[in-house]
Amino acid sequence: MALSPMDVTQLAAVDTTRAARLLNEVRSAALSGQRAPVAPRPVIGQSWERMLRSGVDPDHDVRSGLLSREEVQRRRECSTLRHVLPVLREGLLSVADVAHHIMVVADEEGRILWREGSTPVLRKADGLGFEIGADWREDVVGTNGVGTPAVTGRPVQVFASEHFVRSHATWTCAGAPITDPRDGRLIGVVDVSGPLETMHPATLAWVDSVAKLAEARLREMHVRSLERLRAVAAPVLARIDGRALVVDRHGWTAAVTGMPYTERLALPKSVSAGMRWLPALGRCSLEPLAGGWLVRAADGSVARDATRIVLDLRGPRSWSVQVSGGAGSWTRELSPRHAELLYLLAVHRAGRSAAALAQDVFGDPARTVTVRAEMSRVRRYLGTLLDHRPYRFTESAEVEILLPDDPGHLFPHSTSPALDRRGTPAARER
Repeated sequence: MALSPMDVTQLAAVDTTRAARLLNEVRSAALSGQRAPVAPRPVIGQSWERMLRSGVDPDHDVRSGLLSREEVQRRRECSTLRHVLPVLREGLLSVADVAHHIMVVADEEGRILWREGSTPVLRKADGLGFEIGADWREDVVGTNGVGTPAVTGRPVQVFASEHFVRSHATWTCAGAPITDPRDGRLIGVVDVSGPLETMHPATLAWVDSVAKLAEARLREMHVRSLERLRAVAAPVLARIDGRALVVDRHGWTAAVTGMPYTERLALPKSVSAGMRWLPALGRCSLEPLAGGWLVRAADGSVARDATRIVLDLRGPRSWSVQVSGGAGSWTRELSPRHAELLYLLAVHRAGRSAAALAQDVFGDPARTVTVRAEMSRVRRYLGTLLDHRPYRFTESAEVEILLPDDPGHLFPHSTSPALDRRGTPAARER
């Protein structure tokens, strides 16, 4: 009887050699275009497809130059990950020597910044180029426990020949992304790796749990920082007439006066003191405070002058919206979901209802609650540039979409039936 992909994972826990042999047959069949004895797990099969499209060599590993010691140290000092290293060490290293594992922590670019654990396994990792300063992005070294979770945005276990590059087939990895709770951005990946015999199906859940503990620690730190900023803001706002608020450097609100409370204010990517135009408030003055900004709304209504909006979707998982007009310009990076929604609105200038967007994005018109919640977040930074009922860009806005050269790279990891690489109604209409 044929095994399912899940059966292979369970088989690896009891018969590592047989499972590794079977996965080698699966990989060989997939690369040669033949029928495989069992289908690869979806997350692995999708990764292999990306590797074939990007031209990663399955038979020869490619190692980019290591970062210098000075650059590694600079990245460590700048990375938010440094605040959660104690959580990661406590959760993962306590059994590393016994389990013959190592813990690897990489930044959002896939560069390995920390690596600790079993000394013999560390030496074996050196032979694979799995060392401090190495680049383990998926499109550089193939399917792996660092690069693949960064692309998919979810925990991934990669066992034996599930690795795309043949030289990694003696290894097992389980990695989970770590995101910044303030904005949901990827800040790095934590991975537990070791030789094949160290594989266990529960490893992935273990690593993911520790990653979530790290994110919870960052959330606690954020709350405490807002409390400190609130104490600074109280006497400042007490002396101000009119609309004003104090936000941290990422736009999270500590205190307001003369206006309704808003959880977060969309700030330009590069913030400096002076008069600025913000989507939610119009013209404002920004003044630095310890740990944040004092934002005072100028008199008058929010401007709705002709505005140019550029939706840049050219980069792989690096999307942005740029707004420019008489009051200046600003750019904001977009999450995958917000990039998808704005793409649909740019294509359908007449507008889309919540049900239509739910059908576009999820294939289910009933998921309007999720769509409305996401559009509410989008409106926080685009403000009056978006109308609703239906959702659409304002008529005065000139909207341009910058697409990747290869249409297959447009939202390649989307779960949307309307936005995947197979050709879409939205893409055809455009």
